[in-house]
Amino acid sequence: MSGTERTLFAGVDIGGTTTQVVLCHRDLTVLERAEVPTPAAEGGRAMVGAATDALAPLLARTPGRLAGAGIGAAGVVDAAEGRVLVASDSFRGWAGFPVAAVVGDALGVPAFLDNDVNAFLRGEVSGGAVRGEADVLGMTLGTGVGGALWVGGTLFEGPHGAAGEIGHIPGFGELPCTCGGRGHLETLASGRSVGARYADRTGRRLTAREVATAAGDGDPDAREVFRAAGAALARAVVMTAGLVDITTVVVGGGLTRAWHLLEPLVRAPLEAEPPVSGRPVRLVRGSLGSDAIPVGAAARARREVGTE
Repeated sequence: MSGTERTLFAGVDIGGTTTQVVLCHRDLTVLERAEVPTPAAEGGRAMVGAATDALAPLLARTPGRLAGAGIGAAGVVDAAEGRVLVASDSFRGWAGFPVAAVVGDALGVPAFLDNDVNAFLRGEVSGGAVRGEADVLGMTLGTGVGGALWVGGTLFEGPHGAAGEIGHIPGFGELPCTCGGRGHLETLASGRSVGARYADRTGRRLTAREVATAAGDGDPDAREVFRAAGAALARAVVMTAGLVDITTVVVGGGLTRAWHLLEPLVRAPLEAEPPVSGRPVRLVRGSLGSDAIPVGAAARARREVGTE
């Protein structure tokens, strides 16, 4: 390799609707990016193929040597084995699929798989809103609510790979959750639930974005839905702080488009009932946007191949 040749890392975010890919310099600066539809109904090989096909033109026009690839995927994953363990019904032929091995074979480099929320948090710690922080709770507010823990400067996955799954902790009422449980945080604080809770109150079905617009226009039902979401998120943050003493929180996902509404509704109950440590909570919105998951996946690859 010449002294001027760049080391590159690929990052992939395979979502239920779209797949995003980035090509990063070793410092995780995004050099190229692309987005394609996810063929979620066509099986694992089709989904991986869409991602590697999207990367091909980026690699062709970017000088450098690809050293590794990372993938962030929804669902429960076995990061060590590089395969999806449990996936939602929107993905066909995804559970059990050897994602990392197939991506690695296609690209000719080592490849590594993470849960998408873990990748989000890794991205924000590596080069985003909480860059360099040692202890962080990451939360994503999208179709569902996801969570991840960064402890002592590394991702903490737990013995079963489910650490940080804050969206499915109970104690938030009795509403049925999409996972089959009841009263989970996700029933109040996800984008899907914001729309559902507004429909419960009014009989009108709106998207979370439309509910946010209505709240901004003074709709009392929309405001109450967001107030309940903010209070639930604050309670979950305090519970986490009480258990693991983490008071830095980074939040991402589609619902943060309404951050101007949501942030003060989370902060107010946090100030009224702070963590038992007495430490103030640092609450920030993720700064990488749609790049967070693929950049975090690329950061995982960079760490694994030993070029940090």
